Amino acid sequence: MSTLSRIYHVDITGFLQYLAVERNMSDHTVRNYGVDLAQFFTHLLDTGQSALFPEKVTHVMIRGFMADLGEKGVSRQTVARKIAALRSFYKYIQRSGRVNANPARTVHTPKLEKKIPVFLTVAMMEKLLAAPEPGTFAGSRDKAILELIYSAGLRSFELVGLNHADIDLDRRVLRLRGKGMKERVNPVGRYAIAALEEYLRQKEAHPDRQRFDEAAVFLNFRGQRLTTRSVRRMLSHYANLAGLPCDVSPHTLRHSFATHLLQRGADLRVVQELLGHENISTTQIYTHITAGEMQRIYIESHPRARSDLEMTESPQAFGEREEADSLNAPDSLLLENIAKTA
Repeated sequence: MSTLSRIYHVDITGFLQYLAVERNMSDHTVRNYGVDLAQFFTHLLDTGQSALFPEKVTHVMIRGFMADLGEKGVSRQTVARKIAALRSFYKYIQRSGRVNANPARTVHTPKLEKKIPVFLTVAMMEKLLAAPEPGTFAGSRDKAILELIYSAGLRSFELVGLNHADIDLDRRVLRLRGKGMKERVNPVGRYAIAALEEYLRQKEAHPDRQRFDEAAVFLNFRGQRLTTRSVRRMLSHYANLAGLPCDVSPHTLRHSFATHLLQRGADLRVVQELLGHENISTTQIYTHITAGEMQRIYIESHPRARSDLEMTESPQAFGEREEADSLNAPDSLLLENIAKTA
């Protein structure tokens, strides 16, 4: 066993178990936090610093580690995550009374640039949703997965964590367990419900259904609960089939869900609740996306916003034309998938 393992194994292992069991953090987050802590304590050993035990670590040592990461060109987002990992770790061992103060608490997190989320247009979503092959177990499962993520704005771990007891087909709602085991109930559009019902029929008729996980909704070919990695791999496959120009992930569909709702006038607070965001500031990133769309709609809709219109028609004629346009407009996929309840 390495020096690092001998000194920190018990502390780090206990902390990661705490994150997974009590905090219900995703496997991805737990794994990354473990890597972050191992990297920090390895840095201390490699640089000859006298922190043989976690309680000997000071904020100066943590700042030195952050400076070293900066010199190596590590991104601000990654540095911020490592600080978060150290803060959580010391908050965890502080509860045992081994440390009086959290040395990471006074270390400033680098200011992060808010990245505009990548999302698909409604036309792109139509292509993606049509990609799975119908009539097979895998095809019906994948179709239901795509429809549900887009229709209800699911995170990938919320999707794979779905149990049959979480689904109410009659009321068209899902009970979801988000970050920190916080529950919410989201509505589901009729297209997603139809796709889910078809998958459940295929699942019930499967010749190997006796060995299937009875609780889990979405299964792999071994009858076990699907993993988030499998969902991401599946989604990339169908994005390629659909000829989409960007790297599509489950979060891309979640971004598309939120963006399309806001583009069609949904209240920001409602979108926040549907996404399961604790803070409204997290949801506000989508308002940057819709600002351009808002300007386009304004220019196309307001009689004095377009320089090429020059009011060649009377206000009454303009109003009649706009009413006719709205009556002739086709139903959108989004309204079918999300808003319709009948």
